[in-house]
Amino acid sequence: MRLLVTRPEPDGEHTAELLCAQGHEVMLAPMLRIEAIPDAEFGAGPWAAVLITSANGARAMARHPRLGELLALPAVTVGSRSAGAAHAAGFTNVESAGGDGEDLVRLVARRFAGTTKPLLYPAGEDRARNLFGDLSRHGIPVETAVVYRAVKAVQLPADVETALRDGRIDGVIHFSQRSVETYLECARQLRQQALAPVHYCLSERAAGPLRSAGAQKIVVASHPDEAALLALVTPRP
Repeated sequence: MRLLVTRPEPDGEHTAELLCAQGHEVMLAPMLRIEAIPDAEFGAGPWAAVLITSANGARAMARHPRLGELLALPAVTVGSRSAGAAHAAGFTNVESAGGDGEDLVRLVARRFAGTTKPLLYPAGEDRARNLFGDLSRHGIPVETAVVYRAVKAVQLPADVETALRDGRIDGVIHFSQRSVETYLECARQLRQQALAPVHYCLSERAAGPLRSAGAQKIVVASHPDEAALLALVTPRP
């Protein structure tokens, strides 16, 4: 199949490599560009741990001038991809929830029950989940530091636009609601062609704007991680 990956770089390239290894032809159209905020401010601590909910958060912290203050702390991550990014940033005590946001909340609530020190949460400007609120309900204090932003694309790459217009895209891979919304905005001049392929979505939240727009072929991963999403894509014979 010819597939379009809308994931931001560098993760989009990683996803493309996995799909190419399955025998697919892949085009890239990152709908968001991740920018670290190197002067992001946060308190003096002490903290109980660092919460990492995405590889983007870990990469942004890797470039932060105060990273050295944090590396001795436990890093608790949502899944294997964010755990790998935490290790790459220099954290050595890394524990992964091995799943999604709900799994992370359960792990942190169990692991840090009764803590009086806050957990430092390096986050993006736009967050799909209110982790602060979720953990506060368990009595876990959290300090959020906004360390990166996701900047929306303003247009599709010319080759992708042509491929959509000509009906040469079989499927589109979506990892987030915001990426989907940006894809629909960028493709507003060829709405029907953009909705026509099969849309493979990481979650129901990501699928929501496509359903609202009238897309008929939507498939949602059984679990919100890359492996489950790519398992939906049938390898080419």
